Amino acid sequence: MARSAVKARERKRAKLVEKYAAKRAKLKAEGDYEALDKLPRNSSKVRLHNRCKLTGRPKGYMRKFGISRVTFRELAAQGKIPGVTKSSW
Repeated sequence: MARSAVKARERKRAKLVEKYAAKRAKLKAEGDYEALDKLPRNSSKVRLHNRCKLTGRPKGYMRKFGISRVTFRELAAQGKIPGVTKSSW
């Protein structure tokens, strides 16, 4: 499980991206790269990293569910994810 500080940092970045999204889009359209440089670095969408919503694991992230493959497997085995069943043939 990721440290809580790492998860908090990622949430903080997400808030900054949301806050400055319109301003960044406007400056990019105008081509004003000097003003764009003065915005906070963490307000760039590129700096976001997908992490598991429950554990904060950065690798093995499944976009459709928003969790890591390990967490997905545990929850699916317990039947806590609707519409997901273990395949057998």
